[in-house]
Amino acid sequence: MARKHNPADPPPTISDATLRGFSGYVMKRAFNAIQADVNASLAPLDLRMLTFSALSVIVDNPGLRQSQLADALSIERPNLVIVVDELERRDLILRNPAPGDRRAYALQATLKGMRLYTKALGAVQAHEARMTKGLSEDERQALIAMLSRIET
Repeated sequence: MARKHNPADPPPTISDATLRGFSGYVMKRAFNAIQADVNASLAPLDLRMLTFSALSVIVDNPGLRQSQLADALSIERPNLVIVVDELERRDLILRNPAPGDRRAYALQATLKGMRLYTKALGAVQAHEARMTKGLSEDERQALIAMLSRIET
């Protein structure tokens, strides 16, 4: 007969040792921690990881088309429309007809968007320092290089 769990007892320890031998599982666990921390860092600015990422690419590439932004962020174009709408509604970006293609929109950060981006960049840099505090700069650069190799 199975013994009933007493709520006063500590919960049983569950092992995920097999899964921790897989890079994808460990990367997913690390990503969950990173996403939670970056979103908490950006929350005071009313941004999330995705809205910051979109704003960052727009700042770095003024005039890019929405389709190019979707490709750069590796997200489906219909999902991107929601993000772009939010940034535009907050007066952080402008969405103008793209030269030579009336069906496409060119995106550009507003002055308000540039100012928010600068504050957000500082918050994300502090987040990065927190998340990689146990790594030397060489190890951090090696981690980025290794993850980039997996991506391609």
